[in-house]
Amino acid sequence: MGTTTATYTAKLTDGPLQGKTITTTFLDSGDPQPRIEIPADSGKRYLYARGAGLEFEGSDSPGRPTAVEYRYLEVLLS
Repeated sequence: MGTTTATYTAKLTDGPLQGKTITTTFLDSGDPQPRIEIPADSGKRYLYARGAGLEFEGSDSPGRPTAVEYRYLEVLLS
């Protein structure tokens, strides 16, 4: 029996990546990621935290959002 990894769209609402979206996976618990790190040029990573906005669409994943809002926290340097 194979496993399927459920994904959702992370909407970046502010900061250097404002207006962009990325696809990411749910935690094993089925919850959206609380924070996501997005790699950038020169060893930078942008840290975003989950916001309050959730979007639900269709019946493919009942109870799970299809899109989640993320807010900028900080840039991490390697």
